[in-house]
Amino acid sequence: MKYMLIILSALTLVSCNKDYSKKMQHGKWLGQMQVSADEKLPFNFEVTSDRSLKIINAEEVILVDDITYKNDSIFIKMPVFEGYFAVKLTEEGVSGHFINKSMDINIPFKAIYNSKARFETKQAAKTDITGNWEVVFSPDSHEDIYFAKGIFQQKGQQVTGTFRTKIGDYRYLEGVVDGDTLKLSAFDGAHAFLFVATVKDSTLNGVFYSGNNWSEPFSAKRNDNFELPDANALTSMADSYERLEFSFPNEAGQMVSLADEKFQNKVVVVQLMGTWCPNCLDESTFFSEYTKINSEKDVEFVALAFENAKTDSLAFVGIKRLKDRLGIEYPVLLAQYGTSDKLEAQTRLPMLNEVLSYPTTIFVDKTGQVRKIHTGFNGPATGEKYVAFKNEFRTFIDELLAE
Repeated sequence: MKYMLIILSALTLVSCNKDYSKKMQHGKWLGQMQVSADEKLPFNFEVTSDRSLKIINAEEVILVDDITYKNDSIFIKMPVFEGYFAVKLTEEGVSGHFINKSMDINIPFKAIYNSKARFETKQAAKTDITGNWEVVFSPDSHEDIYFAKGIFQQKGQQVTGTFRTKIGDYRYLEGVVDGDTLKLSAFDGAHAFLFVATVKDSTLNGVFYSGNNWSEPFSAKRNDNFELPDANALTSMADSYERLEFSFPNEAGQMVSLADEKFQNKVVVVQLMGTWCPNCLDESTFFSEYTKINSEKDVEFVALAFENAKTDSLAFVGIKRLKDRLGIEYPVLLAQYGTSDKLEAQTRLPMLNEVLSYPTTIFVDKTGQVRKIHTGFNGPATGEKYVAFKNEFRTFIDELLAE
């Protein structure tokens, strides 16, 4: 007993004397997420103060301003999405996990201080992949196959770009061509994407990793004329329905529907989205900016959130976080929680022939008729396509207002 007391006293003394004052060093860091047994997803970030850092993906810079130190642990909370890093300081940097409880994500993570290169390169690039590519994901699967358009720019070994699918894009990708190997990655606070492929003059063959429990093969060929299906023709109203109808609660518990007075004789934009969805974040940013600039117009926005959060209270916490960060002034209603499953979502909106994507945007004219449904969203990483969408959106709204 005497020896046990001595040991406990010694441990208590060591614990009390442990130095918890050390913080992450300011400057450039390289983060690495273990997405498979053999592959690490790298991304760059810069610690700018004890409480903030910036995640960098090509042209995208994400401000993270919620860093908490507790004893020997560091918690880095994403600004909009639910995920967070739980790490501890090591000799070369930090080590721990990226965690998102609602989506059951737990990815091993480490970061190295004063390391700038996103990917290590050993050889000069053998091919320039600049241009457009026709891409097939899961090419050998009848059920999971889908198509995309690769859009890349290469300068020396450095590559930026994205993959566009019919339901949205993979946002800002950044990487290299190392000899005959293409490596691209992105971490945006929600999605962790890594693409590794063998490059020939006109073909790509590789693997797409997402998170730490999912991967699929892909292949691609150069094709400047390849185009994806029209996003305005993928989702429609079911034959037996004439109008869009719903009634979902806002954060105050009040039920909101299109029958409410505020939507009468107005053009209404209905957004199907989720606070966990990066493409929805891009679209919500554009919508929030549009509403502020065009507040005098007879157009109303309302978002229907389909949330992974396990309770309605947690879902509304995420909704409030999104609204506060983006300055969203239009209502965001809770349509579903506990899952973002699209088949389940369709049961909430049976008047749609199917729910293919988050986001999906429904345009309702002043008489309450659905005039167009736009599936997915091409965000700022798609360049000219994003500019074209914004111009098309503004023009169509003005046409509806003029009727």
